[in-house]
Amino acid sequence: MSNLQQILINLDQRVYTEGSIYKIKEWFSKLKFKKHDKFGGLSFCDDFKNDPPKISTNIWQGSKLLSLKAPTAVLLNADQEFEAFGYEAEKRFSDLLADGEHNDYYYFHQFKMLLHDQRVQRSTQIKDRTGKSMEAIKVFSLAIKYLKDYLITKIKDRLTNKNDVKIEDLYFVLTVPAIWDDPAKQFMREAAEKAGIAKEKLIIALEPEAASIFCQKIKGDRIESGSDFCETVKSGMKYMVIDLGGGTADITVHQRQPDNTLHEVMPPSGGPWGGKSIDEAFYNFLINICGISVMETLKNEELEDYVDLFEEFETKKRSIKTDQKNKVVITLPVTIIDLVKSKHKKFETAVENSRYRDGVNFNKQKLHINPDVFRGLFKPTIDALIKHIRKLLTNDKLSGLNTILMVGGFSECELVQDAVRAEIGAPRRLIIPEEAGLAVLKGAVLFGHQPRVVSRRIARCTYGIQSWPDWDADMHPETKKVTINGQVRCKDVFFKYITKGEQITPGHEVSQIFQALKPDETTLECTVYTSSDENPRYITDPSCQRLGILTIQLPPHTAGQTLEIEETLIFGDTEILCRARDLRTGRISEVQFDFL
Repeated sequence: MSNLQQILINLDQRVYTEGSIYKIKEWFSKLKFKKHDKFGGLSFCDDFKNDPPKISTNIWQGSKLLSLKAPTAVLLNADQEFEAFGYEAEKRFSDLLADGEHNDYYYFHQFKMLLHDQRVQRSTQIKDRTGKSMEAIKVFSLAIKYLKDYLITKIKDRLTNKNDVKIEDLYFVLTVPAIWDDPAKQFMREAAEKAGIAKEKLIIALEPEAASIFCQKIKGDRIESGSDFCETVKSGMKYMVIDLGGGTADITVHQRQPDNTLHEVMPPSGGPWGGKSIDEAFYNFLINICGISVMETLKNEELEDYVDLFEEFETKKRSIKTDQKNKVVITLPVTIIDLVKSKHKKFETAVENSRYRDGVNFNKQKLHINPDVFRGLFKPTIDALIKHIRKLLTNDKLSGLNTILMVGGFSECELVQDAVRAEIGAPRRLIIPEEAGLAVLKGAVLFGHQPRVVSRRIARCTYGIQSWPDWDADMHPETKKVTINGQVRCKDVFFKYITKGEQITPGHEVSQIFQALKPDETTLECTVYTSSDENPRYITDPSCQRLGILTIQLPPHTAGQTLEIEETLIFGDTEILCRARDLRTGRISEVQFDFL
């Protein structure tokens, strides 16, 4: 493995060998503020010992430009087999549309937000661009598999002896938004396993944590050049990390420690306030002018022109200024003009009949948009983000916080920067690193070298299990009274493991002993619950919901033999881990924790 020690590669999952890390980052949520809202990226580090380490990135070939990220677009054939990914998938599906052959294929685009918008299950279906349904986990898995295989090919291309790298030598890290719940993380983990990544070789990393780690290593920032982040945020100081990607705004607060590890000050929070929401606002803007049927036709039948239009919009979205006086000019595809003319005779008539008649005019294939109207597309998203930041800053735990770190592609928007800067006010300082759009991608490489760099996290909810204590008439309601094997007990009692807001170090263990009641039992099942309250009484409380089922495989045992199993849940890392031990033999039993 000696040749591998000098390479460190990333794609949005990660990967490491004995002395170095290969990182894959499955960029389903990263907006480069230049293209689509979900991307695949690839980066690598030749020598982690450098300070700062030099992390290079892969370049993806688009139709009109070179990009450090590729759109997360997946094309499958009629048998649901992989055909293409990224720009290639976009181009091929566009050609299929033009030839009328697209109905024999599946085309998925920008689908990661599915895991934020709803509680997913293994059976969750996702619709492609043509309306055909398919299991979401298979779509995610095929995308991850492509990135994994692409990564391995890239590694081998850099080695003299291509046989030096084997899949079993690699560890992968998949980065996800910190605000995702445990079922969403397990969904991504199982998708990665279906992609050929062994579960013991996979680690989940949280995106704002990766960005925070990245900023510990960089030199200088674009707001106040010459001032390093580590010089600004010294030991003991708190800072907020705002990760503005394509789909979500992901916010966490860290405190730097003397040993250069990080403590989480409060649980991650956020919402659907990423760059994609601006794309949706522009789409609705066009619907108001052109009509929904025109936009659906453009999107579903003229994909190449649709993509070109939104590429044009991305360039304007990136360059709009807070004090801009000149109009924003967007060139429209001929197809959308012809579609509108078929309904209104003239495109100008469609503009005059819209709500934007006073702020938009059409001339020679171009829309001329009043800058206030264009900035208005950003307003709902920015207002929601600012409202959330304002609420966070009133928390007593954030007293003394004077630094806001903003990363992600959408953070490069001047409108967002100015709004955040105006809200936080002096003496607080806003820092946007030079490579804000790549902070998570590159930070994930660094996380691979320092997986315990976050040395304390805050529980985002209360965790516990169902228990059946002895009945107490002074404490328990009659509705919970049950008799089991001649003993009067109270059902549905919430037995707490972890309290919401509790400070947890990685590897924090909570154990409970269970007994097998029957000699023919082969498994023990324990249902784990969460609550938004600090002290829930019963699992049936409105604040409670079932998280998942812990299934323990029991060793063989005979009648009359007391079989006691110590079940341990392990908190404080990016995922909940579990372990079961036979107290009589000390043997570790197989455990499955199912959130889905």
